[in-house]
Amino acid sequence: MNDSLEYLQRLLLEICCLPKETEWVEFKHNNGDPDEIGEYVSALSNSAALRGKPSAYLVWGVADGTHDVIGTTFQVTQEKKGNEEIEAWLRRLLSPDLPIRLHEFDFEGHHISLIEIPRASHQPVQFKGQEYVRIGSYKKPLKDYQEVERQLWRIFNQTCFEALPASQRLTPSAVLETLDYPAYFRLLDLPHPEDREAILARLIDDGMISRTLDGLYDILNLGAVLFAHSLDTFPHLARKPVRIIEYKQASRVGPGRELERLSGYAAGFEELITTITTLLPANEVMGRALRKQVPMYPELALRELVANALIHQDFTMTGTGTMVEIFPDRLEITNPGNPLVEPERFVDKPPRSRNEALASFMRRVGICEERGSGIDKVVFETEYHQLPAPLFEATEEHTRATLFAHRPFAQMDREARVRACYLHACLQYVNRHDMTNSSLRQRFGIAEQNRAQVTLVIKETVEKGFVRPRDPENQSRKYASYVPYWA
Repeated sequence: MNDSLEYLQRLLLEICCLPKETEWVEFKHNNGDPDEIGEYVSALSNSAALRGKPSAYLVWGVADGTHDVIGTTFQVTQEKKGNEEIEAWLRRLLSPDLPIRLHEFDFEGHHISLIEIPRASHQPVQFKGQEYVRIGSYKKPLKDYQEVERQLWRIFNQTCFEALPASQRLTPSAVLETLDYPAYFRLLDLPHPEDREAILARLIDDGMISRTLDGLYDILNLGAVLFAHSLDTFPHLARKPVRIIEYKQASRVGPGRELERLSGYAAGFEELITTITTLLPANEVMGRALRKQVPMYPELALRELVANALIHQDFTMTGTGTMVEIFPDRLEITNPGNPLVEPERFVDKPPRSRNEALASFMRRVGICEERGSGIDKVVFETEYHQLPAPLFEATEEHTRATLFAHRPFAQMDREARVRACYLHACLQYVNRHDMTNSSLRQRFGIAEQNRAQVTLVIKETVEKGFVRPRDPENQSRKYASYVPYWA
């Protein structure tokens, strides 16, 4: 087992947080019939392609209905069909050949078996000559669903950006000189192979590079974007490094100092965050004995917003890239491409990404969250530090997130107060609580005797249509509770 225990446990948690009806994941208890496994591998691989997922998963040890981890006695890596190991047997009967990966590990005292299944890439995956697909939670022959089959072929004809070549027909030495491959193994917590062929094979398995028929290599966009020593090595990615601009004034009128981080997003993420943090203004606070400098914005919120901007950008938009602009009173993070989810629903809706393989890898190495809790964290962090609520906007084919410097409640304008009230209601709701006057007073840091100020904010937010009373007919004004308009 090459993958670290931490990665596999994080992957299991992500899978368990998925919705109950997920066509690219199947949960089993102890059933390990090899023929049924083969059929599921075909169905899950084809369904992952239909749903735009880079991988599918067959998991033993998780309850199907509740997604509770219950453990299993089935040991997938020890299973055999006749005298043949099951991995070799499956790959012999799957067409085209599919580089599945078998794992076993323990999670909180429970044994887990798991097969990682790559998505079908250019034709439906067959097992014993038969193609399968998931329809809802059921495994079915693909031939019985002609419209689904046509949809699958349409997808194969629309290869994703990450799988396209960034640079073609390179020697092994040129590949390893261009990509920061040590960072790949470091981020995945994998031992660094001493053999060059083993390094290249691992990068191929993860979709970073591909081998050509003449024995040379293509660096794929995924590998370039994540691990390039310098993104401007690739002409079509020359505008994709992150630009950091520091302004001394609160507007863009004055001159700004500009920096550019050329490293691939995964390899250079920590350095990118360090650079931004160094440039941010700091607040001076008084401790018990000494004054100390504290960052103006919580680092966790900064990390989540930068990661989201990198992952969700539209790479087909040329001449533009991700930009971080630092002002004395705010921080703006902008990426090309309108969001696939309405900005007012960032907190509660499942995430959608144009770049599924990029998002998946960034999740695997812990840079971002794929299950949609990243914006929740941003809102929570701004509330915890009693900052104004963040602002999420879709502007002229771009997406922008803004963090604001500390501002007392008395200095917030009406729009900022209403936005804070709405996002507080969203955060409360996804955490299975309602917003109340008391919870919003705590969010703003307002004393009980000034509850009328918060009552007015709630009233204005209701009038704007962003929140509504939980029970308008039966609740008293003093103990009223509120939920977002979409709840």
